[in-house]
Amino acid sequence: MKMNEGVEWAMHSCVNLSWASGEAVTAKRLAAFYNLPTAYLNKQLQALTRAGILTSVSGPKGGFQLARDPRNISLLDIVVAIDGPDDAFRCMEILKEGPGADARADYTKICVISQAMHGAELTYRRELAGKSIADIAAEVVRLNPAAPDNTRNRFANLRS
Repeated sequence: MKMNEGVEWAMHSCVNLSWASGEAVTAKRLAAFYNLPTAYLNKQLQALTRAGILTSVSGPKGGFQLARDPRNISLLDIVVAIDGPDDAFRCMEILKEGPGADARADYTKICVISQAMHGAELTYRRELAGKSIADIAAEVVRLNPAAPDNTRNRFANLRS
């Protein structure tokens, strides 16, 4: 399974926004933070806005900010906003073409491979749903206590 690189960018942006003290941060500043292409990051930020994870603020003090408490934004919310809700594995029921196949059977339900992949998908989604942006931010602070202040300072020193 390969995720869109925008998922990583969106997750880091959400963590950084959680430390922005409620102030809106422009897409340009968020992109400059990691030297990312602004236009492409902006597409990810718009997807997060459509999903209700971010809000977009217009005007001279505009930009993006978290729409919800970071404790209520899961990593799964971000993955679904960027990559969509579909499962990574899609059973194409190729067993219907194999020897002894039953054309009426629902192989998505009885295929051992389909069931194994479905189980892995559930585990993956459960793990992502169980981690919030606040959890990630807290772990970063545990490892680097200066991260929130450094983030705010960097945003203050980046051009809009």
